[in-house]
Amino acid sequence: MQQILDFLTARQDTALHELCQFLRIPSVSADSAYIPQMQACANWVLQAMTDAGLQATIYPTAGHPIVYGERLVDPALPTVLIYGHYDVQPPDPLDLWTTPAFEPTIRDGRLYARGATDDKGQLFTHLKSIQAWMQVNGGLPLNVKVLIEGEEECGGVHLDDFLKSHRELLRADVAVVSDTSQYGDGIPAITCGLRGIVAAEVRLRGPAKDLHSGVYGGSLANPVNALTRMCGALIGPDGRVQIPGFYDDVLDLTVEERSGYASLPFSEADFLKEVGSGAVFGEQGWSTLERRTARPTCDINGILGGYTGEGPKTIIPSKAMAKITCRLVPRMTPQKVLDGLESFLRAHCPPGIEFEFRRFHGCEAFVFDPTSDWLVAAKRAVETAFGQPPVLFREGGSIPVVLSFKQILGIDTLLLGWGRNSDNLHSPDEHIHLQDFHRGTRASACLWQELATVRPAR
Repeated sequence: MQQILDFLTARQDTALHELCQFLRIPSVSADSAYIPQMQACANWVLQAMTDAGLQATIYPTAGHPIVYGERLVDPALPTVLIYGHYDVQPPDPLDLWTTPAFEPTIRDGRLYARGATDDKGQLFTHLKSIQAWMQVNGGLPLNVKVLIEGEEECGGVHLDDFLKSHRELLRADVAVVSDTSQYGDGIPAITCGLRGIVAAEVRLRGPAKDLHSGVYGGSLANPVNALTRMCGALIGPDGRVQIPGFYDDVLDLTVEERSGYASLPFSEADFLKEVGSGAVFGEQGWSTLERRTARPTCDINGILGGYTGEGPKTIIPSKAMAKITCRLVPRMTPQKVLDGLESFLRAHCPPGIEFEFRRFHGCEAFVFDPTSDWLVAAKRAVETAFGQPPVLFREGGSIPVVLSFKQILGIDTLLLGWGRNSDNLHSPDEHIHLQDFHRGTRASACLWQELATVRPAR
């Protein structure tokens, strides 16, 4: 193992140079203008897998390609399925980047580029660690399969179909995903739970066209007035969601879990400074960390209606629209939450307003067994690389592929994040700390040795 770690240390500059090549490809999946770049990025990943010693193939989909590679050693040994995504968020707004989003730049020990942490930098650590094992030892201590898709940032609409039609190809004992984060600077973490999500859009239509507010004001329901009242009614002054039955199925944190949260280093003042806010707000009776990661939420993500240009325009708008998401915790089901949300909004919609409710993606929450042999082995690997044991922590975000792996392939997932929540994911000046990239590569290399000791339950 030490020879492999020494090999990685000696070739850090090479790995960083290759990562910069990866980051220069503007693989924006949500925008059809980038389709050629998406294909170019899939080709780059294919070559990177091949260079690492994997047998690799590109699988076309109805959307962007999936790249798959494998190194099978012995069917008696554990098989690990590594997942990542090569697509990235759009770089907008461009004017808020210090340096261009697709021109990787190193400043103050950080590598700045779109995708540096989410997810190119993190998934690349696994390819480099596999390559190190192959070049130093001539092989791997277990079977490895690598699945890298190109649609995670735009809904991953074709991934489940691929999983269902390639169950045998993807058969594994456990999955590894590095698309989460450390707990803090130098404090490694293993994510043992994720919140689920539902997304919806509500559209209101009133008069057939915008009307003069002086001539018609007071005689018709205003769609913007109605929508703001409806949305405002979703959250009470105590921070609790007001949808009837919303909390009925919620699995609360145990006393032990709450004690674990309380023991984590956390400064509310530093948190407020980081996000640029003057005060915290949320469901009473729970700490900020608990509310962020382990309690359900309902948020208005965007609202649109009427005139928003310079100066006044005295109208009754003809329509209004809002986008809404709810974050779910274990035992909550997306269908029931969406049904409750729609019923609540309909009940608060005034007469004379046409109501439309659109449902989008959703997934359930996920909690991993903290006593699992896989997780215990992963803890040893992370501790070796970072020099201290990882904390077990729930993330507030959602990674739908984790539920897909469980439901379609029947396997659990190890969520091992090397980046940080403060790395400006989805924002201008996204970056990864060079130290985190290198430590993540070392942790990945240690992981294969540790997971090889686990006896799969087949």
